[in-house]
Amino acid sequence: MSSPARRTRADAGRNRARVLEVASELFAEHGDEVQMAEVARAAGVGVGTVYRHFPTRVALVEAVAERRFVEILAFARQRCLPEPDARRALRCFLRHVGEVHERGRALSGAIEAALGHTAPLGTVRTELEALGGALLERGKADGVIRPDATVGDLYMIVGALAAVSRQDIGDWRRFVEIALDGLEPSPDRNGPAAGTS
Repeated sequence: MSSPARRTRADAGRNRARVLEVASELFAEHGDEVQMAEVARAAGVGVGTVYRHFPTRVALVEAVAERRFVEILAFARQRCLPEPDARRALRCFLRHVGEVHERGRALSGAIEAALGHTAPLGTVRTELEALGGALLERGKADGVIRPDATVGDLYMIVGALAAVSRQDIGDWRRFVEIALDGLEPSPDRNGPAAGTS
């Protein structure tokens, strides 16, 4: 039989998860207009409960942003890393980033308005970079990714892709293919130029 303290902690954990889920949905639908009281009503909790878990609206938005990156990371680990073809695995990851930002344009706007950026931070950024590095290293080993490609290069591609997708300034799927072509090995880039010794 669980103790009252343990049940209280479990209830608090469920409340926090519920608030975060509802906040993510509301920000995705209404953008930066969403207020803490609206989140509380939609989650079926008191506004004090929301503030206990997220002391400020910025803290709530930060948690919503982190939740989105955690979901991207989980998708990439479950669906992209197992893909045996390195280029397809990288395409899987990039296309998912594009899809997330296409679906979540209002959410991205709310995140940028509150935080001044939409980039991942802390542990989730480190883990995303490690995943990107693993995809690149596999591609280099298979000979489908240029040897000088770095995680920094991939991070730039992801940032540009997110901007194209969330701002609807072009065909982000075409951008993915162009970026993948740019990551391919080329004798002109990776070996001596023709006619030189």
